[in-house]
Amino acid sequence: MSTMNIADQTSQADIEAIEQVVAAVEHSQNNELPDAFVALFRADAIWTTGGGKRLFGRDAISTFTHQVLPGGMQGTTVTFEVEHVLFIRPDVAAVKVRQVYRTSDGTEVGTPLFVMAKENGRWLLTACQNTSVLGSD
Repeated sequence: MSTMNIADQTSQADIEAIEQVVAAVEHSQNNELPDAFVALFRADAIWTTGGGKRLFGRDAISTFTHQVLPGGMQGTTVTFEVEHVLFIRPDVAAVKVRQVYRTSDGTEVGTPLFVMAKENGRWLLTACQNTSVLGSD
């Protein structure tokens, strides 16, 4: 039997739930599912795209996503890997992600920061910044 205490068990369960949200971001982008992507955000979320476009609220995120995602992944795949989770408090986490886009031209690495909040037992994207890595591998 593990000697993990209740707080550690909760944190591990939350980390696994956060990883599932990040996996859902990957799945929705690779499969061009804008509604599935938008459903991962709080209603009042903030999203800054990799191109620097600032979006305030799920409605704005939805409008933008419905414009760019269908067809936007043609010839491209993306993977997301959770690199680090910092619990700011038990229901708020800063999540550092390694994002790798692959095309026939090569790869582009990003390092998004997802601030997530747990509401009604569900982790939601709350304030997110997508950033490219200069000289990515």
